[in-house]
Amino acid sequence: MRSGGSVPALEKVQGQAAPELRDAFAILLAAYHPGIKLLGISTVHGNASLEKTTRNALSVLAAIGKQDDVDVYPGASHALHRAPIHAPTDIHGESGLDGTSLLPPPPPQKLAEVTSPARKSAVDAMAEALRSCAPGTAWVTATGAVTNVAALFAAHPDLRAHVKGVSVMGGSVGGGFTPAVMGVVDGVPRIGNYTPWAEFNVLIDPEAAAAVFADPVLAPKTTLIPLDLTHLVLATKEVQDMLLYGPSSPDGGNEGVPREGRGKSDLRVMLVELLNFFAHTYRDVFGIVEGPPLHDPLAVAAILTGTEHEIPFYDYDPKSPEGPRRHERFAVEVVTEGTLEDALHRGAPTGRTLVKLLPPGSEGVRIPRGLDIPLFWKVIEECCERADKANKKILPN
Repeated sequence: MRSGGSVPALEKVQGQAAPELRDAFAILLAAYHPGIKLLGISTVHGNASLEKTTRNALSVLAAIGKQDDVDVYPGASHALHRAPIHAPTDIHGESGLDGTSLLPPPPPQKLAEVTSPARKSAVDAMAEALRSCAPGTAWVTATGAVTNVAALFAAHPDLRAHVKGVSVMGGSVGGGFTPAVMGVVDGVPRIGNYTPWAEFNVLIDPEAAAAVFADPVLAPKTTLIPLDLTHLVLATKEVQDMLLYGPSSPDGGNEGVPREGRGKSDLRVMLVELLNFFAHTYRDVFGIVEGPPLHDPLAVAAILTGTEHEIPFYDYDPKSPEGPRRHERFAVEVVTEGTLEDALHRGAPTGRTLVKLLPPGSEGVRIPRGLDIPLFWKVIEECCERADKANKKILPN
C-alpha cells in the first residue's frame, strides 16, 4: 500500500498455500521482502494431503529461520463441493516437497501446536488477521487451491471491501496470450498443466475459483497469475548459479565466494535442489528446456505493484496498437461442469479458465502478460541473502 508522508509502507499479505517447491520460494519472498509483512499462512489441500502440506509449511519456515515469526493454520482438506485430489507423486514427490535432504522436519512443538484440535480455524484466523489491518491495506494471496479464500469471503463477506486485493496463482489462457511454451498433447497445443485444458490449482476446486473471479467486489481487485506468465520465468543455469552463489560482480567474481562447490548456504542448495526435482517433467512434457519455471512467488511479487518496491508487471498486449496505453482487464469464467475423471479421461474442459478482454476502462481481473524477470530473480536472491544472515549457516567452500 501507499502511505502518506515519508514513512515506508508495507504490503500486508495473508498467504494461502499448499507448500511445495514453488511455495518455498513464495514463503521466502513474503517472509523476507522489506516491503511485505506476512500476516500468516493457511494451508490447503493440493499437491499432497492437508496433513502433509501443513508439515511442509512448517518445514519451509524452519528452513528460512521464520518458524517462530509466522503463524500457520490448517485450512480446507478438500474442495468446497468435491472430494480431495492430489498431484501424482512423480511431480512433487510423496511428501509434496521431495527433492532435497536439506529440508528440516517441522519443529515438534510447533507441529503439535498447529495441528491441535483446539487450533483456531484457518478462516477465522485469516479474518482476524485481515481485520487487524486498516481497510484497503491487506492482500490475500493464494498459491494453491482457492478453497480457503472462497470460504473466507463466503463466511465474512464484508472483508471483500476491506481487503486491498487478491492475488492468485492459477489458471491458464492459451491462444498465444504470451510467448510462453505451453506444450503439446496429441499434436494439439495444450493450455493446462494437469489436463490439456486445466491448470491444477483451479481444477482441484473450480467452484472456489469461479466464486472469486465472478465476485463483483473482488474481481476488480484480483490479479491472476496464469501459466502463460509463469512459464516465462525460468530458472536457467545462470539463475541457478546466482541463487547458489549470489550475484556476480562486474569482473565476474562474487565478493570473495568462489562459484564452485555446493553453494553459499544450506538454504540456497536446498532451494536449487527443489527447483531441479521435476525439471525433467517440464522438459519432457512441456518442452521447456532452458530450466524449470517458477510459479507461486509471482503471485506474491504482484502485490508490490504501485509501491516503492514494485517489480513491474505488464498488463497490456504488446501486439495491440494501443500497447502500454491500454491496461487490460478481463472477465474470467471457470468451467465447473464435469468431474476429474471426465477431465482426465474423456477430454472434458473441467477447470478451464475462460477469459474475455473487457472494453477499455472496464473493471475486471488483472492478468499480466509479462514482468521484469531479471529484477524478479534479483529480488529472490536478495531474500535468500537475508535468510542466510538470519540462519547464519554458511557452508564451507
